[in-house]
Amino acid sequence: MVANVVQLTDNRKQIQQISRAFSAQREAFRAQPMPSGTERREHLKRLKRVLLANQDALCDAISEDFGGRSRDETLLAEIMPSIQNINYSLSHLSSWMKPEKRKVHVLFQPARNEVHYEPLGVVGIMVPWNYPLFLAAGPLTAALAAGNRVMLKLSEFTPATSALLERLLHETFPSDLVTVINGEADVAQAFSSQPFDHLLFTGSTPIGRMVMKAAAENLTPVTLELGGKSPAIISREVPMKDAAERIAFGKCINAGQTCVAPDYILCPRDRVNSFVDSFRSAVARMYPTIKDNPDYTSIINERQHERLTGVLDDARGKGAEIIQINPGNEYFGEDTRKLPPHLVLGATQDMQVLQDEVFGPLLPIVPYDRLEDALEYVNSGPNPLALYYFGYDRSEQRRVREQTHSGGMCINDTLVHVGQDDLPFGGVGHSGMGAYHGREGFVTFSNARGVMSKQRLNSGKAIHAPHGTLLHRVIYRLFIR
Repeated sequence: MVANVVQLTDNRKQIQQISRAFSAQREAFRAQPMPSGTERREHLKRLKRVLLANQDALCDAISEDFGGRSRDETLLAEIMPSIQNINYSLSHLSSWMKPEKRKVHVLFQPARNEVHYEPLGVVGIMVPWNYPLFLAAGPLTAALAAGNRVMLKLSEFTPATSALLERLLHETFPSDLVTVINGEADVAQAFSSQPFDHLLFTGSTPIGRMVMKAAAENLTPVTLELGGKSPAIISREVPMKDAAERIAFGKCINAGQTCVAPDYILCPRDRVNSFVDSFRSAVARMYPTIKDNPDYTSIINERQHERLTGVLDDARGKGAEIIQINPGNEYFGEDTRKLPPHLVLGATQDMQVLQDEVFGPLLPIVPYDRLEDALEYVNSGPNPLALYYFGYDRSEQRRVREQTHSGGMCINDTLVHVGQDDLPFGGVGHSGMGAYHGREGFVTFSNARGVMSKQRLNSGKAIHAPHGTLLHRVIYRLFIR
């Protein structure tokens, strides 16, 4: 009872802090609406320094939150891409900030047209639990590069990481530039209800709908990075060892708790057994054991672990064949949240494993007879956040790319497209809207302001009243055709 009262009091304080912080940042932006390139670079360098100086603490905090998270996974999937993103932004910021020249129609000459990329103001960023550093640092980098003030709502499911990031960022930046908010669901609701100049949310589609609804009350534009069932299509010709190894990498990193992890496999019917054998071998090479292996990450909390075991029970109870990939023949009891990879054969549409995003190390295999059947299967559902195709035939690669829709696509690999600094990352349809990373992030958090300028000479008076003159008739003859 006492703990609940304390939590309620803390949440109320956080909700009050949201309003105060937003007002302070809005006032600071009005006082300085156009930070210079030098100032923006210094903000990015500060962020880089604090991340580099606290790598060990960040790895330890994330591992604590997961109940065991591979240090190398945190370095490879969170810290390294965050640092590389900052470096890329520092290298290209000057060119991004330059006004873009645009053509002026001959009718309006002499004049000059330009697009100026200006800061939006105060940006809100809502961070999920699965990559609590990378999915905070990435959009923060883009928003600071674009010259904005930033408020971050961190996940309540990663308390150690959220508390550490709050302390580090508040020590690094003034609160009217960067503010961190922590708290439960009611705090997140209050956060999304603020009249931000832009709001970025990463998380599930159902919560994304609620965030968008709250933002709509203030006409706040949103970028939604959601999830969905990202398919991996295996061709008839690709060497199965190649496909299985790269799929195993994408499914096992962070124990499948990745928004772009392969969610299900579309495999030629006569190659399913070959995939099972190759996948089993690939997992065994990477993870000879699982339960006490520091390279294999735990499920984030008991609630998610129970959800995933429930999905397995649902599939098993409805007739699916469950294949546990357990190279060390270990026993997984109640003393661990480690969940080994499971293949699900014979899954049907009435099973949860093919209805909802898995977000864990469960991988259903859907057999197909013709490639067009596989493409139809993908297109019959909501657009996924990612789509993977395995096959070395370039004409078939093009066919899959042109006849499907997804937020992003990776050919003959998984996940790594997210780490490309010069590629936009985002969803489409049910998997989200908008994009960021690299230049797209800078543009997302900027107002592309079109500016037309003239000097003394004004050719525009040629179309002034009174109308019906010979000059008007000549203009109509030349330009209305």
